[in-house]
Amino acid sequence: MKFCNELETRFRKESNRELAVPMENYMKNNFSFLGLKTEKRREIFKLIYEQNKAEIKSNYRTIALELFQMKEREFHQVAIDLLVKEFKKNYVLEDIQLIEKLIIKNSWWDSVDTIAKYILGGYLLQFPSETLKVIERFSNSKNMWLNRSAILFQLSYKEKTNFEILKSECEKHKHSNEFFIQKAIGWALRDYSRFNPNGVADYVNTTSLKPLSRREALRLL
Repeated sequence: MKFCNELETRFRKESNRELAVPMENYMKNNFSFLGLKTEKRREIFKLIYEQNKAEIKSNYRTIALELFQMKEREFHQVAIDLLVKEFKKNYVLEDIQLIEKLIIKNSWWDSVDTIAKYILGGYLLQFPSETLKVIERFSNSKNMWLNRSAILFQLSYKEKTNFEILKSECEKHKHSNEFFIQKAIGWALRDYSRFNPNGVADYVNTTSLKPLSRREALRLL
């Protein structure tokens, strides 16, 4: 893809090893970085996007997958930014397969949380009848990142959050010893507490959540 080739050329030209090292350390050395700060990465992305808009509009799903195959984390971040931009109310039913692929590939909190909130969440807003089926499948998966996504997908829903689904996910995973699951439960409940503080407080105070989940959930209350 011309877009991917031009993006890679420009990214590698702007790479900075001195900046890359602390970025890699912050991500527990799970990924290689080129050393592009968010502002610079998005500046380059915007420029090359405008130069290749026609190709992108026709092939953004394929482009995102191609970027996710690349080594450095900045390419994965662009793929997610691209899909957030292009997917808005433009999903097709089969996009859940792409969403799942992106959640379980190159998985870490930075990618998964953005995909869960903005991409999975957006998909299920467009196809609400798919919600229970998709979330049950993700929640029952042996993949922890799919589990986390099932807990977090309503973060952008605000007062429209389905509290029964959120509580169901918390119940299902409340005994997990996995840090990222405990943290997700607390985060999702804390976020919703801005819109339903009494409901969240009542749930937390009558449920045997892990200490981390409980502490995070009640932070705003």
